[in-house]
Amino acid sequence: MTDTMRAIEISQPGGPEVLTATTRPVPRPAAGQVVIRTAYAGVNRPDALQRAGNYAPPPTASDLPGLEASGEVVAVGAGVDWPQVGTQVCALLPGGGYAEYVATPAAHCLPIPEGMDLKQAACLPETFFTVWSNVFQRGGLRAGERFLVHGGSSGIGTTAIQLAAHFGARVFATAGSAEKCAACTGLGAERAINYREEDFVEILRAEGGADLILDMVGGDYLPRNVKALADDGRLVQIAFLQGPKVALNFAQLMVRRLTITGSTLRPQSDLAKARIAEALRAEVWPILATGRIAPVMDSEFPLDKAAEAHARLEGSTHIGKIVLKVA
Repeated sequence: MTDTMRAIEISQPGGPEVLTATTRPVPRPAAGQVVIRTAYAGVNRPDALQRAGNYAPPPTASDLPGLEASGEVVAVGAGVDWPQVGTQVCALLPGGGYAEYVATPAAHCLPIPEGMDLKQAACLPETFFTVWSNVFQRGGLRAGERFLVHGGSSGIGTTAIQLAAHFGARVFATAGSAEKCAACTGLGAERAINYREEDFVEILRAEGGADLILDMVGGDYLPRNVKALADDGRLVQIAFLQGPKVALNFAQLMVRRLTITGSTLRPQSDLAKARIAEALRAEVWPILATGRIAPVMDSEFPLDKAAEAHARLEGSTHIGKIVLKVA
């Protein structure tokens, strides 16, 4: 490794233009950590929130954006049995992915699935950790249940549709155009709902209500989600694109025995994330190796065009994942 590396930093809170090329020291691995020479870094909504000044990194994390990456391990800290130097991995990161090198706990690394390249693998950690922990572990989705995911054409949505359909759920998704709706049904959604033209509440109620809803919209979607749920249904909230504050009639929750929960991934402990990684390696990575599930790729930008990648992300015209090519 060299002593310095290229990176993209947030010069000040603001729009995509505040993403600036810089030179930083190459990180060194602490005990239990590895350093990865980054090949590709995923671009995600939390990166844009951090750039705007609305999602501060944890105190011990890098201030550079980037929560997932793929590449080759080039250094290991004390106590690391796997991965070793020379191993290609994808990894969930505490931050720092928009750089040529990044440090992360070894327990948050996963092998590159058989048949998948580094570009595809960079798209796995953030979305698969989020979907598995919220839809299956927290939400308890079971085969035969009706599952609604909002933002079905996003990275989270395309992952949730594929996993839920694979494990036998009846999948419904919302999206904002005919093209996006077609992408959702192509991935396994039984019904894609264009929210600009149709009411997802009416459609789900006609089907008997959703047993589980995964939502990242918030705002006025919250009371509508409650109406769309079946009795004993569950709502899992993972983001608030329209804001977190809304009036809600809790009597409906009590009478209909509804559950509202949620989580964010980044603030969770290293141990919690390691347990999600273990579950993914056992339950999902073998499926990825068969090719029956794969990340949906939207576009690729070079590292120094990170601002353009963020503009595309926030323009909401993309379908699937956006990546930065670092090496």
